[in-house]
Amino acid sequence: MKILIACEFSGTVREAFANLGHDVLSCDLLPTDKPGAHYQGNVMDIIDNGWDMMIAHPPCTHLAVSGARWFKDKKIEQAAALDFVRELMAANIDRICIENPISIISSKIRRPDQIIQPWMFGHGETKATCLWLKNLPPLVPTDIVEGREAKVHKMPPSADRWKLRSKTYSGIAKAMAQQWGL
Repeated sequence: MKILIACEFSGTVREAFANLGHDVLSCDLLPTDKPGAHYQGNVMDIIDNGWDMMIAHPPCTHLAVSGARWFKDKKIEQAAALDFVRELMAANIDRICIENPISIISSKIRRPDQIIQPWMFGHGETKATCLWLKNLPPLVPTDIVEGREAKVHKMPPSADRWKLRSKTYSGIAKAMAQQWGL
């Protein structure tokens, strides 16, 4: 299967699908953290390249409700972020997953098809993650664990906090690959 992992610099989801033998490319404005097939640039440049599936992680900076106190000051950026999400959702790709934290996508575009947590996939943490799905089934939990801490939410300020908070957990990436990479 030919798969595009949009807005991913970590390579986590890309590698989960590549490990199962898929033709997969990650794409982000940033370079990839892990060596592998990666296009550094605008996803809209390659979105029409005949993909069978796309998993997209649009930047949540102007969308996540965790930043609601700044919404009044970023209406233009928020509108642009929502337009980007709409473009991803409207892509001419048969199977699509848009992944984002609890955000205004739910109220401005549509409700998510599923909300998952890392603790459902082997990571003892909480981080509600919404999935908007097109022609994909909801993910089935693979390893429900205890120790549900809000480690990501409690990270202290740092230069790379945003980067650490945005990475997909490997258990979730593996579940996506195993359940959707059929």
